[in-house]
Amino acid sequence: MDGTVRCSANYVPLSPISFLRRSAAVYSDCPSIVYGDVRFTWRETLDRCTRLASSLTLLGISRGDVVAALAPNIPAMYELHFGVPMAGAVLCTLNTRHDSNMLSVLLKHSEAKIIFVDYQLLKTAQGAIEILSKTHAKLPQVIVIRDSDEPLPYSISLEYESCLIEKGNPKFETKWPIDECDPISLNYTSGTTSSPKGVVFSHRGAYLNSLASVLLSEMTSLPIYLWTVPMFHCNGWCFTWGVAAQGGTNVCLRNVTSKAIFDNICIHKVTHMSGAPTILNMVINAPENEQKPLPGKVRIVTGGAPPPAHVLYKMEELGFDVTHSYGLTETYGPATVCTWKPEWDSLAPQAKARMKSLQGLQHLGLEEVDVKNPETMESVPHDAKTMGEVMLRGNTVMNGYLRNSKATEDAFRGGWFRSGDLGVIHGDGYIELKDRSKDIIISGGENISTIEVEAVLFSHSSVLEAAIVGRPDEYWGETPCAFVKLKDGYVVSSEELIGHCRDHLPRYMAPRTVVFVSEDLPKTSTGKVQKFVLREKAKAMGSLTTDKGKISKL
Repeated sequence: MDGTVRCSANYVPLSPISFLRRSAAVYSDCPSIVYGDVRFTWRETLDRCTRLASSLTLLGISRGDVVAALAPNIPAMYELHFGVPMAGAVLCTLNTRHDSNMLSVLLKHSEAKIIFVDYQLLKTAQGAIEILSKTHAKLPQVIVIRDSDEPLPYSISLEYESCLIEKGNPKFETKWPIDECDPISLNYTSGTTSSPKGVVFSHRGAYLNSLASVLLSEMTSLPIYLWTVPMFHCNGWCFTWGVAAQGGTNVCLRNVTSKAIFDNICIHKVTHMSGAPTILNMVINAPENEQKPLPGKVRIVTGGAPPPAHVLYKMEELGFDVTHSYGLTETYGPATVCTWKPEWDSLAPQAKARMKSLQGLQHLGLEEVDVKNPETMESVPHDAKTMGEVMLRGNTVMNGYLRNSKATEDAFRGGWFRSGDLGVIHGDGYIELKDRSKDIIISGGENISTIEVEAVLFSHSSVLEAAIVGRPDEYWGETPCAFVKLKDGYVVSSEELIGHCRDHLPRYMAPRTVVFVSEDLPKTSTGKVQKFVLREKAKAMGSLTTDKGKISKL
């Protein structure tokens, strides 16, 4: 069209780095980071991130290089989310629960040139470097992050604060990104169903999803955000950048416990936080001596796994305002939101919690979400019954998988991102997850949603944690097997739990076997139960040969 032109006056590549620059100007003297006795303002955070970018450049880091980080939710981890892309590099945040073997695999695949390591995780990182050294001559340079001034190990010469921040150039000029589709970060999937894959985020996608996360959490200016979701997971669901967009205070938390959550909420007047349902479960089951009245309403975004309605109900009772979001690493974290509707206000509390447990519709940064037949690509009926695969498309879907074109092609087949999650669509268009495609139990030809059975188990007063997997059955093919951890001081029989499920579910969906565990269920860093581990345990128990089931304890 005549009169249309694209130039520097009307086009600048989108990047969340711009959020930091703006907050340093608008909220220059407002607190940006709080961590114990450590306090920074937004002016200081811009200065520190600029120095970091300058030092990385002097270490030879340039456009497209990967810089890894292995650290909990501490100030340095937050600063790396800006300093690394300001140097033109790609930030690869690594799961702090990985062992040396897995870390070596990810460092090799990512080809990271530098790895920032928290002092408490140094032994694990050095083990990974040692494994790499057996096959690789060029190893990533290790830079240690310390909370105190304890001496560095003899093998480490670089330290975050003294070598990079203090010696960096505060006037360093960054010109990144050149292209808004340049990668800003590399996130490895949690590997709940397969080997981890490297998901590439772009500056553009991160910018859009950060703003979408801010909107769905109703985060106004100057929020006080408590870091209970790992920054290494989807870059903290993009809240690392989103909080900067609103000039908020990042309350960093090295170790997430129920006591630390309540203490920090009260001390800092926290307004927002995020976390998987395991965080919510931790909060509602906190000992009475740790629970404290909230100084104000705390908005919490939950996702990662569908939260049981019972857990949502208990959170609301404590004074938390829960927003349910759904997404994957491949969608920068949050992708859909269960937006509350005014007509639900009159519902009973339990019914409200049930509505909040839906996955809803796409947030404002995503174009579309649908539930489709994976073969025909036709949308399923809006009957809340017909299951299909949840698929998404839009600007906040990953660039692709690093060095895995086959997996990328499979994920994008048909012009949509295929999530691997199964769900239904309600009459109003809201989606509801039913299961992972690999977790669904098919018993005698009937599909059993493990999520539905788990929700019923969670509603029993004695249950702290619960997970359902299929156990081989000579007649039915497989039947539901429940792994249950009880609350402290509670005693309940397997027969009672099975009866509870039969009272609330069709008989075929109730577990035939209950396995009581004394330890926490195996989970990924994001709170998802590692069901492949439990499936192996159920398989090792052998096949059931009767309808009554066998009762086991581990």
